[in-house]
Amino acid sequence: MTFSFPSDDAQPKGLAPREFTFSDHDFERIRALIRDHAGIALAPHKKDMVYSRLARRLRATDTRSFRDYLARIEGGDTREFEAFVNALTTNLTSFFREAHHFRLLSEHLVRRRPQETFSIWCGACSTGEEAYSIAMTALETLGSTPRVTILASDLDTSVLAIARQGLYPLQRLEKLSPDRIRRFFVTDAQTPPGQLRASPELQKLITFQQINLRAPHWPVKGPLDAIFCRNVMIYFDKQTQRQILAKFVPLLRGDGLLFAGHSESFHHSTDLFKLLGHTVYQLAPGRKSTGFSAPRSQP
Repeated sequence: MTFSFPSDDAQPKGLAPREFTFSDHDFERIRALIRDHAGIALAPHKKDMVYSRLARRLRATDTRSFRDYLARIEGGDTREFEAFVNALTTNLTSFFREAHHFRLLSEHLVRRRPQETFSIWCGACSTGEEAYSIAMTALETLGSTPRVTILASDLDTSVLAIARQGLYPLQRLEKLSPDRIRRFFVTDAQTPPGQLRASPELQKLITFQQINLRAPHWPVKGPLDAIFCRNVMIYFDKQTQRQILAKFVPLLRGDGLLFAGHSESFHHSTDLFKLLGHTVYQLAPGRKSTGFSAPRSQP
């Protein structure tokens, strides 16, 4: 993939010289690459943020310019392209963030069908706090052996590695009650000082997997009782949001819930989802789950 843009001055006037030359041409190439791969729409004012994050990759790869670095990315270096995507992915999360969602999830769990497994997809799990919060909610609501499966996915492989380990510094657990910490977090010989690990009771409920929401096919089996896709749609344009929402429809049960982020709304897709309130959605009238299993992506 190649791009051609007019040449320009690399350094904005009045600012201290940058370590690496970073032109508008370079920035537009980066915007196109991340948009085409992940659907992320980088606004023009994000240029300094992009420079800061990718300058670390130039240092790590001993690359002298953004031009050379982008040539490497576009030339087929798949490992570095993965690092490039990871660097541009925002991963802000915490345990029980937007707590009302977990209260609603608990109520939804109580209404589940007897003898059926309750299936949940956490579609942008970051470093795992959201997925483990879902698992804690299931255990607190249904007891020690809940019939619940949680698929937790993210585009960023580096945060998925953290999530799989389930290791968290004590300060990341500060908002959890002492009872929750005692019940759901453990320490062992492999636990570093100042950290706790998510208990096996939590970890056995969750499968972590890399999934690109922009991919044509998802390795996700329906029907699902709930989808958490929070604080990620804001990085997509309206067309991409609608494409993703349309692919959620056949995956959800008729009474399934879609949990969105606090600053997200889907007014442009009221034919697909209706708002129940508090950034929780359900299938729009006339939309029915087909029990669809998304075609698996080719390896």
